[in-house]
Amino acid sequence: MSERYPTGTEDEREAAVEAATLAVQRGELVVIPTDTVYGIAADAFDPAAVHDLLEAKGRGRDMPPPVLVSSPTTLDALAVRVPGYARTLVEHFWPGPLTIVCHQQTSLQWDLGDTRGTVAVRMPDHPVALEVLERTGPLAVSSANLSGMPAATDAEQAEEMLGDEVVVLVDAGESPGGEASTIVDCTGDQGRVLRRGALSLEQLNEVLEPLGATLTDEGQASA
Repeated sequence: MSERYPTGTEDEREAAVEAATLAVQRGELVVIPTDTVYGIAADAFDPAAVHDLLEAKGRGRDMPPPVLVSSPTTLDALAVRVPGYARTLVEHFWPGPLTIVCHQQTSLQWDLGDTRGTVAVRMPDHPVALEVLERTGPLAVSSANLSGMPAATDAEQAEEMLGDEVVVLVDAGESPGGEASTIVDCTGDQGRVLRRGALSLEQLNEVLEPLGATLTDEGQASA
């Protein structure tokens, strides 16, 4: 069973962040708030914990989780051959609801599932999530829901679906965004929207057009 930690006061927030950090370091699963929806999180470099995360959601290795980071500079520790248009998107939309898929560093000792040599990375715009990430390092994070169900936008919904699978649930109230991030494939010369979300194709292309770049939209609407 999970223990729920409020974040209403400074002391409560510190206790919640510390509890989540220690649980991640022990290889356990936690639920944390983000700017989009609540996420179920595990140490990205702990293959057993990532396996448990996928199992908790009812997912297979064919749906590897994205990785959340606390700083844009971490992108170059996780990815290689990041194109200029991807860096422009990061500059404009991180922290925020943009996930970019890049070629992963081949030297990384991790197993996120069947990634085909890629990694999906995002920097969330949520103070509690960033505090946790600053202490734990990169986390594998997927929306806090059972596969096929709507993503949790508050701690109660997350607890209802995943309470038996996680040990710590950080409660920061309703998600400010409530809509999943937009996912952009940045592994090619031209970026492709893989999943529509909080950022529209128009918003993304607006910052790329001065570079002479545009994204194509092959995305499904976020669940």
